[in-house]
Amino acid sequence: MNAIITVVGTDKVGIIAKVTAFLAERDINIEDISQTVLSGNFVMMMMVNLSSYSKDLEQVKKELTGLGDTLNVSISLMHEKVFSAMHRI
Repeated sequence: MNAIITVVGTDKVGIIAKVTAFLAERDINIEDISQTVLSGNFVMMMMVNLSSYSKDLEQVKKELTGLGDTLNVSISLMHEKVFSAMHRI
């Protein structure tokens, strides 16, 4: 199962390192990643594969929200199909 993770907030050292370490610790593979910094604002989108993750999707969402709180950024996760439906032109 693929999902989209978005990270948005003020840029600072360590955001990518901490988010990717979080995913690696849970055996969640990053399939694709894009990030940019614009006028001090950090934005990252990742497509991740959750097929090796053994816990409930809601659990990883809660854990990512908590990680975002510690980093002072907003982190969200949604199923790839939901994301695609929301962003169809």
